[in-house]
Amino acid sequence: MTTNLYQLYQKYPEIVTDSRKITKDCLFFALKGETFDGNRFAQTAIEAGAAYAIIDDPNLPPHERLYVVTDVLTALQDLARHHRRQFDIPILVITGSNGKTTTKELVSNVLAAHYRTHFTKGNLNNHIGVPLTLLAMPADTEVAVIETGANHVGEIDFLCRIAEPTHGLITNVGKAHLEGFGSFEGVKQTKSELYRYLSAHRGTIFLNQDELFLKDLIPAGTRTLTYGKSEKPNVNTPYIETVLKSVHPFLAVAFLSDKGRLMTVKTQLVGVYNFNNIQTAIAVGRYFKVPTAKIKAAMESYVSSNNRSQIVKRGDATILLDAYNANPSSMRGALQNLSEMPFKTKIAILGDMRELGADSLVEHEVILKLAQSFDFQKVITVGSEFGKVHTALDAHFETTLAVKNWFQKMKLDTTTCVLIKGSRGMKLETILL
Repeated sequence: MTTNLYQLYQKYPEIVTDSRKITKDCLFFALKGETFDGNRFAQTAIEAGAAYAIIDDPNLPPHERLYVVTDVLTALQDLARHHRRQFDIPILVITGSNGKTTTKELVSNVLAAHYRTHFTKGNLNNHIGVPLTLLAMPADTEVAVIETGANHVGEIDFLCRIAEPTHGLITNVGKAHLEGFGSFEGVKQTKSELYRYLSAHRGTIFLNQDELFLKDLIPAGTRTLTYGKSEKPNVNTPYIETVLKSVHPFLAVAFLSDKGRLMTVKTQLVGVYNFNNIQTAIAVGRYFKVPTAKIKAAMESYVSSNNRSQIVKRGDATILLDAYNANPSSMRGALQNLSEMPFKTKIAILGDMRELGADSLVEHEVILKLAQSFDFQKVITVGSEFGKVHTALDAHFETTLAVKNWFQKMKLDTTTCVLIKGSRGMKLETILL
């Protein structure tokens, strides 16, 4: 079945899973979800120009451009695996609790400076996104960077068996998606499924020695390339030179060039918590023999987007917009960074951290106390979880709309810096709209 479907895919290589986004001669995969059944839109997709619709409902009226499989999602995943196996190239899988998307973007920028590089676009990092990413891989790809996310045990292993990585790295492990993992130990075991897959398939691990817990998760005998300051690395690694606080809020790092000279990279990223992401990208680039001049140019040209560690202006004030996601460890990093910013007035707007399960109450309380311990002029909390723990020391709003109405009445000037951070479901970026 996969071989026949692959022949069809080779003739019609564009994959679409949303019937509202049909393009001429695409393959429409009629996926099912909790509230929809793609089979219902198969005929519409064909009428809109799809070459074929891949379906798993044999009761649909017969049509020469309907391709029936046992399960559409499984067919998509099997097809992606089959396509991946046509490539004898490095496939680098990146996962982690924090920073995986920024690290993926930085690593991809560096590798693309020297190789034809294919990488995960946006946040397509789940059981549907990973297959779609692989199926979008052009025939001339020289290296691929695949981001994988997870919110339950076994998911990283499952995605590895689709992407079949040759290399991999975990950015870190923290208290994210505890509701699905059950505990922090569950987080560590799930993220380390990548290590176990690479170990079993003679792959290579990139290990940041400065991150807690990671070293102990690697199976004995696995080929491991280390970087970081904790121990002597076996990859020529950068080190932090300075945070240019007095000039602007961006990070600068220094590392040795191909000729052994110190090369300074002035990035457009804020927050010391981004240093490990930068360090990882440089280490991966050095391993794959990207010339250091190209590494420097790639790092300096990268600008964060999608509400991740963005610096935006609201009037004369500086806004640190980090509203794509949040968990306890990323919250701590963002608050620490705000505390170090060279502004007279500092305001923290913190939205609920989702999917923390039974630990939610205590984790929100810890983050709130940390925020109150800094010399911020205002700490604003948003959402029902923070509502359970807020005190007279902070202002609280139940909804994002309510805090937006409050924020738009604020008078902000050049001496003000505002951090906006919360989980994706809070949509805190709408405060600025």
